[in-house]
Amino acid sequence: MDGNGRWAKKQNKPRTYGHKIGMENIFPTILLAKEHDIKFVTMFCFSTENWNRPKDEVNYLMDFPKDVFSKKQQEKYIKEGIRVIWIGRRDKVPSKTREALEDIENNTKDCDQITVQIAIDYGSFEEMENSFKIVFNDISSKKMTIEDFTIKNLFENMYTKTSPQVDLLIRTGGEKRLSNFMLMQLAYAELYFVETYWPDFKEKDFKIAINDYNSRDRRFGGIKDEE
Repeated sequence: MDGNGRWAKKQNKPRTYGHKIGMENIFPTILLAKEHDIKFVTMFCFSTENWNRPKDEVNYLMDFPKDVFSKKQQEKYIKEGIRVIWIGRRDKVPSKTREALEDIENNTKDCDQITVQIAIDYGSFEEMENSFKIVFNDISSKKMTIEDFTIKNLFENMYTKTSPQVDLLIRTGGEKRLSNFMLMQLAYAELYFVETYWPDFKEKDFKIAINDYNSRDRRFGGIKDEE
């Protein structure tokens, strides 16, 4: 979901306008994923590093969940069978943000057509650090031994513990880096970078990304029989 601010600048609009249009693109994109029988989607809305942005921009981004996930909007999510899960820290965001996200989490918990993870105040380093602390605490309290530890224990304590590993990462806006996003979960993911800014990322762009993914030869470290 990258490029909102740069898109707004090209329109001679404030960055917050770009975020507004970008947030309006969330639901249509989820529907596109659902049409392609995709069961899990993650939207990276606000990173742990984004607190360093101007205060008015941060405040605007903290306001968007109560609008995007209002009671009226929630009806659309429930009708389409969209389950929403919030991944990220919950102790730093304002109460209005936390309440809006937890409300839609609770009200869509029984939806089963597609699961959408909304990443707000999310950072992979923080996620891994938190998971390690939980595991270390279990070891120190003798709930498990160091010999019992496997990478599975880390995944079981991450925000994304209920979701599968990532198959495809789509990053809009022209940047070609991961920016502290799901670093462990992306181990075998296909990466797709596109110049299009998020507010302009529509059905045509989505289909091109999916077709590109489907054309790739995913080997997961192995080789094909003919090789």
